[in-house]
Amino acid sequence: MDVQLYVYDLSQGLARQLSRQFLGTQIDAVYHTALVFGGVEYFFGQGIQTCYPGTTHHGAPMEIIPMGETALPMEIILEYMDSLKEIYTPESYDLFLHNCNNFSNDFAMFLVGRGIPDHITSLPQTVLNTPFGQMLKPQLDSAMRSVTQAPVPQQNVPPQPALSRHTPNGVSHKASNGAAGKVHNVTSLQEVERLLGSAIESCAIIFFTSSTCAPCKIVYPTYDEIAAEAGSKGVIIKVDINNAYDVSAKYGVRATPTFMTFLRGQKQDEWSGADSRRLWDTAKMLLDQAFPPHPHLLQNVPTLLHTSLRPITYPKAPPLDKLTAKMGPAGHDPAVTSIVSFIKSLSAAGAIDSPLPSLPAFAAFLRSAPTTLPPELLFTALDLLRTTLPDPRVAGWFAEEHTASSTTGSTTTITHLLAHVTALGPAAPYNLRLTTLHLACNLFASPLFIPHLLAAPLSSLLVNLLTTALLDEAHAALRASAVALAMNLAGANHKVRKAALSSGASAAAEEELGKGELPESEQVELLASLLEMLGRGAAVEENDEVRWRGVVCVGWIVFGAPREGEVRDLCEVLGARGTVGGVKVGSGRREAGELVKEVEGLVGLW
Repeated sequence: MDVQLYVYDLSQGLARQLSRQFLGTQIDAVYHTALVFGGVEYFFGQGIQTCYPGTTHHGAPMEIIPMGETALPMEIILEYMDSLKEIYTPESYDLFLHNCNNFSNDFAMFLVGRGIPDHITSLPQTVLNTPFGQMLKPQLDSAMRSVTQAPVPQQNVPPQPALSRHTPNGVSHKASNGAAGKVHNVTSLQEVERLLGSAIESCAIIFFTSSTCAPCKIVYPTYDEIAAEAGSKGVIIKVDINNAYDVSAKYGVRATPTFMTFLRGQKQDEWSGADSRRLWDTAKMLLDQAFPPHPHLLQNVPTLLHTSLRPITYPKAPPLDKLTAKMGPAGHDPAVTSIVSFIKSLSAAGAIDSPLPSLPAFAAFLRSAPTTLPPELLFTALDLLRTTLPDPRVAGWFAEEHTASSTTGSTTTITHLLAHVTALGPAAPYNLRLTTLHLACNLFASPLFIPHLLAAPLSSLLVNLLTTALLDEAHAALRASAVALAMNLAGANHKVRKAALSSGASAAAEEELGKGELPESEQVELLASLLEMLGRGAAVEENDEVRWRGVVCVGWIVFGAPREGEVRDLCEVLGARGTVGGVKVGSGRREAGELVKEVEGLVGLW
């Protein structure tokens, strides 16, 4: 998909004519920019706005600059743009510090890996460097708001792109008969018997109706909803008896609407009447009988399920001058100095988010850092990355590397760094191990990163990294940080599994539940390390918060795990119920006792 930069002159030529007279320096235009791709123009004014290309009140663009091509899926692009809405709000607009060109620069960096031309992004500072510009800054900002934040006429706003609908994190379920969620309109006895035969291991409902039955039409919408809810788990049939006399004769139907339910080939129930509530309740009970829900879903575990799934992050900036001084010559690398300036601007009290530096240059520096910096100083480079990741623009860009690499097979910056530290193992310097754990936690701040973190190669690197630290008896801070990372990883996995369970996945389709989750072997490795940590008792001094988080992680990994799977086997082999039941969290949390009891119950119930 081609990406273009539309460049407008808000002054309509006046800047070129009068700038030298008033400012003492030549300015060719007061630039407004927008990015255009997929037949839509995206720009920042009254928040992030869209229109058909060239249809704003700014008129025709003075220049159209090809920016390159993006191979990113539209779903990923729109997710990233949603994350930018937290930064580019209507209230945050500032003509000089936070404008449309900052948005175009950040968005272009994500889409094509480079920003917009420097002469556009540097224009505000050029104006502010003049005495007249400084003096009139408030008046200019106020006067231009009606121009820069004007609404787009409704007829010029395109509809949202049509996106394919997926269940959360890619979880989906295959139809056994190729028609999930479909009402089968049948006119022959042979077809009814074929469909009932396909439901011999599940369930089916037949709705006998007729074209002249007014009450029947009342329950049509409910029946369609039942079909959608059943998906591939049940066969939903509708028979118009006016066109299928042999069917009504076979089943003795004398009135419409009449309903019949079948469970594993046997008739269960029959009733007549247009009662939508009864129809819905009976269908729900039938599906539950055919596919009993996971026993964990029937447990009352409010403490576990109400524990916050918000990722634990480490956003605090280090003393940047001291950090770069430790880096030696590498601290003067342009990629480092630009990222340090960026961090300082974000950390300044009351500062509006600054434009992104060159993230490709920063990524190149990071990939070279393991060879240009000694192991005891490598943490300095990773600490810079850690500090920038809570910014959604930075996290989105590094996540985009993973999306692009899925087709190219290239090694991404994050993978490269984590693989290097993981290969060093316990021999890695303490400060490098601790910084890497904090960096890994910060990856979870961006929803764009989550699918990559739950899949190879990142998932195995994260599990290796945190399990090594969990079992490090010499460093309490490493164990605490490892448990924080485990919380993030187990929590993200728990969200995927809960979404799959709530979408109706049953015991008969548990092989579908694992889609989008952490690989089962890595869930087992993580769970084994957590149980070992919790089982050490007084042998290693652990604070209450670490134990609390460890129990929560065990609960999240176990909750809804397949009844015939490796997680269950591990719990039985390691005596997980006794381990969890023996955890003493202390009085630091009022609900600690309830949590331990809830997770102990889950571990013992399959």
